[in-house]
Amino acid sequence: MSAVSSLARRLGGKRWFASVGRALVPLDRLVGKLTRGRLVSLNMNDLTTLMLTTTGRKTGRARTQPLLYARDGDAFVVVGSNWGQAHHPAWSANLLANPDALVLLGGKEIPVRAVRVEGPERDRLWELMRSVWPAYSTYEQRAGRHIRVFRLERH
Repeated sequence: MSAVSSLARRLGGKRWFASVGRALVPLDRLVGKLTRGRLVSLNMNDLTTLMLTTTGRKTGRARTQPLLYARDGDAFVVVGSNWGQAHHPAWSANLLANPDALVLLGGKEIPVRAVRVEGPERDRLWELMRSVWPAYSTYEQRAGRHIRVFRLERH
């Protein structure tokens, strides 16, 4: 693990870090689009990031969000932590309304179908995601809600 990633993991649960992270999302989104998912501003070798494009549940327009992910077999796992805010992120509500989405990763577009996981499967994937970003536990406590976990399965 790189020193920068290690430091980010240690600081990830701090409120100020989440505020900075939220502020950088538009930059991540822009860099991710320009590089076709090859790079985002906070991307570090061992903090894997993908670009997820959902269909807006109210507008019907494409909405793209950079997200940390973990692989689970051939699928991608993402969580709707929203940096520990009390409300769920819009992209997760979009997936509930229309589970067909697009992952942009390494210059490749991958059609996926989102499955919200619950029960023992959620517990397993939650632990997998906590290994990627330990601050997810802090985010869930701070948010005071059950954070949504999705498995993005390839079409």
